[in-house]
Amino acid sequence: MTFVSPRRLFRGNLADPSPITVSRAIREPGRVSPDLRQRIERTIHKLDYVPDQNASALASTRTNVIGVLIPSLTNIVFADVLRGMYDAVENSPFQIQIANTRYSPLEEERMLRVFLTQRPAAVIMTGIDQTGASRDLLARCDRPVVQIMEKTADPVDMLVGFSHFEASRALTRHMLSVGYRRIGYLAARLDPRTQRRIQGYQDALREAGCADPKLLTATPASSSMTLGRDMFRDLFGRHPDVDAVLCNNDDLAFGALFECQRSGIRVPDQVGIAGFNDIEGTAITCPSLTTVRTPRYEIGRQAIEMAIAAVGGLPAASKSVDLGYEIMPRESTRAPRPAAQSANISP
Repeated sequence: MTFVSPRRLFRGNLADPSPITVSRAIREPGRVSPDLRQRIERTIHKLDYVPDQNASALASTRTNVIGVLIPSLTNIVFADVLRGMYDAVENSPFQIQIANTRYSPLEEERMLRVFLTQRPAAVIMTGIDQTGASRDLLARCDRPVVQIMEKTADPVDMLVGFSHFEASRALTRHMLSVGYRRIGYLAARLDPRTQRRIQGYQDALREAGCADPKLLTATPASSSMTLGRDMFRDLFGRHPDVDAVLCNNDDLAFGALFECQRSGIRVPDQVGIAGFNDIEGTAITCPSLTTVRTPRYEIGRQAIEMAIAAVGGLPAASKSVDLGYEIMPRESTRAPRPAAQSANISP
């Protein structure tokens, strides 16, 4: 395997295009004639050539790599975000390099330092809760930065996401509007986005005069359906008068729903259940699961588009994009009551 710059690739070979033409054929093949592109590709294949990103970076002050820092490679939420990113980068000269920060701000800071030494074209960060050192690095890196998945009035550079606080508050208000009052909450992982969802839930219950701190069950453990089952058992065992349970993601909600079915607890008449994210399967469980639909794919797609536009010097239509959310009422919660009966509850 040969790691060289385009300038050295054809030195001593029969095909002798200019280094600029070779570079263009690698990064933007549509701009090179088919015959010349085939000659270059044959030579690349013969030499087992891999572009030297360091040499390219020294020549142009940056690579064509977009660094993406996400907290999980197994969470389906971020799989959908990455799918949007890869669809957006297709047919462009840019590539994506991923770092898994494992929900650790310090690991995120460490990986950011690694990325910045490699002169990326742009950096995409998950969330808005970077360490002070990370924010300083981003502010000084002279690269487009896009924060994703959240909403804030103070982004480092650009941002695309939605408000987890507002989405959770809207879901809680929906549960109140259909008649639930003893509403518990199951929360896992306790990352900043989960914390904001808890705050939205608490705010809506305080507003309605239904707040009870004892109905919040939280753990820093990783989320799973098994954990949702166990957390529901614990909550319902301590507070059998609970008439609804909100979960900070759909995995926990699935676990709670399956435990109700196993235990003969009627959903939604005895207990209503709602999740968050609207992952695949929520619409086909029996009963189908009420949840919050979040624009994960679109967040990934727009983040890449914003980064590429900024690298090209194009002005952004907006530095901060709020893609919103959608409440998805389904069979796991009661049907809406007539407006006159729920007039005291905000929608």
